[in-house]
Amino acid sequence: MNAVIWARVSSREQREGYSIDAQLRATRDKAQREGWTIIREFAVAESAKRGAERLAFNEMYQWVRQNAGKMKIEAVLSHKLDRICRNMRDAVRMQELEDTCGVKLVFTENQFAPGAAGMLSFNVMAAVAQYYSDNLRTEVMKGQNEKVLQGWLPCGVPFGYMNVENHDEPIQPHPEQAQAVIRMFDLYARGNLTFETLSEQLWREGHVYRSGQTKFGRTGLSYILNNRFYVGEINYRGQTHPGRHKPLVSRQLFQACQDVLAGKTRRTNNRNHPLAGGIFTCAYCGSMITGELIRRSLRNGEVREHLYYRCANNHPNHPTVRWKAEDLEQAIHEDLASMKLDAELAEWFRRSLAAAFADTDAQQQRQHQMLLKRRTELANMQDRLLSAYLSSNIDDVTFQNKSVGLKAQLGETETALQSSGGMNGGRGETALALFNWSQQAADVWHGSKMDLKREILGEIALNRTLSDVTLCLEKRRPFDILVKRPSVQPTRGDRI
Repeated sequence: MNAVIWARVSSREQREGYSIDAQLRATRDKAQREGWTIIREFAVAESAKRGAERLAFNEMYQWVRQNAGKMKIEAVLSHKLDRICRNMRDAVRMQELEDTCGVKLVFTENQFAPGAAGMLSFNVMAAVAQYYSDNLRTEVMKGQNEKVLQGWLPCGVPFGYMNVENHDEPIQPHPEQAQAVIRMFDLYARGNLTFETLSEQLWREGHVYRSGQTKFGRTGLSYILNNRFYVGEINYRGQTHPGRHKPLVSRQLFQACQDVLAGKTRRTNNRNHPLAGGIFTCAYCGSMITGELIRRSLRNGEVREHLYYRCANNHPNHPTVRWKAEDLEQAIHEDLASMKLDAELAEWFRRSLAAAFADTDAQQQRQHQMLLKRRTELANMQDRLLSAYLSSNIDDVTFQNKSVGLKAQLGETETALQSSGGMNGGRGETALALFNWSQQAADVWHGSKMDLKREILGEIALNRTLSDVTLCLEKRRPFDILVKRPSVQPTRGDRI
């Protein structure tokens, strides 16, 4: 007798220990014992939820229906009824396949007797399978809704975050992707980049979207820049809920990007307003600071120009935020100069920085070597386990349990290797160069063109706000540490 094999698991069942390999092994053994010829095998992992398009099942059904006569197929062999019929509609279609094509359902377990009694049992089991599927869907949705109400996303996290085994904080920022997201928002909020130039800039700075697509595409950029998950909100089934995950960007920065996306600011490097276009926001309302060029005619016929930067919010109750261009330039210079240390302290800081990174690099190298050794040991243990199983020295249950445990340990080791960043040398030199640059930032600012000045502000400050009297540059790390100044404890050795 010619037969077709069907094996299926859902993603949830796969996590709970079910295996397509186990189903295929059982059905093949059944066919070998009975002397049947297997024409084709269908092994799939698909959702069985109500209303879902079971594409693989439909493909199998149509293929068997079209080839039953010419290939003399007499049976569809499956492990159990609920592996192939997860609702009454599937059961009816398989019964029609037997009535019209003579292809019957055969199982390795729970075979039904012929006649009315067997048909009754079949229908009852099909109804139970549908109840299980419907009840599972209800319970899953209830669990997902509860997770959202608790402040956590119940499904896969967006780019920039990762799921971790932590009950208190199951969603955490990804160590590399989060930096790409923060940089993306910061660059785009300036208002002078398109999606194409933004993608190129991120790629040049070493930010990678994913292994198969290193550059960010238009769709990916648009999804990230419009996603309120990055400000701490969860949009689930059309409703917005407060999230408990750590936001990656401030609401002011997010809104600045929305203004650019909506066309409220022009993507231009207007020489008349070099520090406008998303560089600064208002400390009171979060609106963008725009440029205002005023021309006054003098009695002698000359025209004098005055450049001001002001909040774009013209509400009558809004405080007046209006700076002369030269006053703003001076305030920025003084703020950058606050990072500069005196000569003696700067030299001590350089020595301490070099020593700290030397110790860190050595420790990281030792940890990386230990993880590589552990990965090799786990791979060897998997090989020995498989050899023991193939030699029939251990049973299926022991093999499955041991295999799952080794895979979990190997996965944890791979994650630790990726987090360690490998043997990443040269970080000390990079940190020292960054520190030396910070000590010259104020002087570099005075001697630079406006394009470079905008870039300097973007690199040093995460958020840049203006009030009526105060400039606030929220420094990125490690520039914020320099402003606070390292402290020295002379009685117990030099310490940062």
